[in-house]
Amino acid sequence: MSLFSRARDIIAANIAELLDRAEDPAKLVRLIISEMEETLAEVRAAAARTIADQKELRRSLAHAEATVATWTEKAELALSRDREDLARAALQEKARARRRADQLSAELALLDDTLALNEVDILNLEARLREARARQSAILIRTESAGHRRRMRELTDGPRVENALSQFSVLERRADLAEAEAEVLQLGSVPAAQQDDEISRELAAMRARLSSSGQG
Repeated sequence: MSLFSRARDIIAANIAELLDRAEDPAKLVRLIISEMEETLAEVRAAAARTIADQKELRRSLAHAEATVATWTEKAELALSRDREDLARAALQEKARARRRADQLSAELALLDDTLALNEVDILNLEARLREARARQSAILIRTESAGHRRRMRELTDGPRVENALSQFSVLERRADLAEAEAEVLQLGSVPAAQQDDEISRELAAMRARLSSSGQG
């Protein structure tokens, strides 16, 4: 594939559609950017060579035009001296120089067209490269965000949280047992003050019975 065909294919490519179909958009966009950067560098190099060729052709064209002018002057000088043979020979050289100049002019026009296409390609490739880089940034942000959400979900729903919750259950069970043991110690035991009250009431009842029986 020629450089210009590849550049046209990249310019015409629908980056969004390619990324939507890709299994790994981040990897694909890196490849797209790499291809664009490589092609852009090659197009710029080709444009530089075209500019250098233009300069060389312009120098050659200027020399050819000067040669045409020189042979014209020689033909006029020969004719002014009644040397038609020399004038004819000079005009023949002038015709050859003219053909050479016309050929160089056509080649220069072709290079002008080529450079114009190069400039358009460069502008379009730079625009697509900016688009690709912007999409790369968005994809990286989305990928990092998805990875962060995944890691957070793994932390909240994963075995570490389950283990922590199970440890809380063990601690709660131990607290329940400690409280139960304390309550067991209190079963069947009556506080001293309560015992004194009960004895006092029982003594009072006994005195009342004895007093009643003595009066009888």
